Amino acid sequence: MRRSDFLQSLLGLALVGGLSQQTALAANNLKMLVPANPGGGWDTTGRALGKALQDSGAAAAVSYDNKGGAAGAIGLAQFVNASKGDPHALMVMGAVMLGGIITGKPPVSLSQATPLARLTTEYNVFVLPANSPFNSMKELVAQLQKDPGSIKWGGGSRGSTEHIAAAMIARAVGVDPSRINYVAFRGGGEATAAVLGGNVTVGGSGYSEFAEYIKTGKMRPLAVTSGSRIKGIDVPTLKEQGIPVEIGNWRGVYGAPGLSPAQRQALIDLIVSATKHRSWQESLEKNGWTPALMTGDAFGNFVDEEFASLRATMVKSGMV
Repeated sequence: MRRSDFLQSLLGLALVGGLSQQTALAANNLKMLVPANPGGGWDTTGRALGKALQDSGAAAAVSYDNKGGAAGAIGLAQFVNASKGDPHALMVMGAVMLGGIITGKPPVSLSQATPLARLTTEYNVFVLPANSPFNSMKELVAQLQKDPGSIKWGGGSRGSTEHIAAAMIARAVGVDPSRINYVAFRGGGEATAAVLGGNVTVGGSGYSEFAEYIKTGKMRPLAVTSGSRIKGIDVPTLKEQGIPVEIGNWRGVYGAPGLSPAQRQALIDLIVSATKHRSWQESLEKNGWTPALMTGDAFGNFVDEEFASLRATMVKSGMV
């Protein structure tokens, strides 16, 4: 072998040997488990992240698997049991899943999976169907106080942030939270259809899920659950209307159980890279999401603290 060929061979081996875990992962397909039906916040988040992963070159391709039900617990069980040690598996999750775990007590635990990154935060909005006889939160609350069961609240699974918010509203206005008539849907798409069809009195969800219907007048917004008005959104807060309730929703992504530290860090690096790309920034703007990136152990500790805080709130509101 000529010296030049030998040196080129050595260089090639060095380059191959020096491939980072991140590059190796990017050369393969990533699998995104969305523990909800199509059309909701987790689905939108997962697909937006997947697109950013591909657009940024962090991943060659991303496939999606929707598995809705029980506030994400059904999807979580599938993810924990079927993806052990798989460095190409991701699962979207968020505050709603914590509430579902608290109320549903599934046989699997979120702690079995690997926390990677918190992505966004978002507040809920409560809306009325376009033909609702109510015109304000004040009128809705008056009827709630008169006959709690007559107000049909529609939203995500039991334990979702909109379910917790509805219970908190009831408690704040002197109504036993256990008496609220809450109708849980398996995903944002079903909840949206229920509101548009007038099958619920009031609907709750992340603002991005109802935004287009609010803009076209197909839904009438009552209140947002933020502490102060959301920039660019002309909807009053609950607090403005004399109801001392504030609750936020956040979304993140987990990896499979049993990942090595190197595999975990490689996935975190891919996600961070994707969130810096224009594709992800456009999704944030389009959906009204607030960026809230937090990774690794800091994210894991955040989830533990959120779980404890959420459980305390739900106990206080009579939900568990």
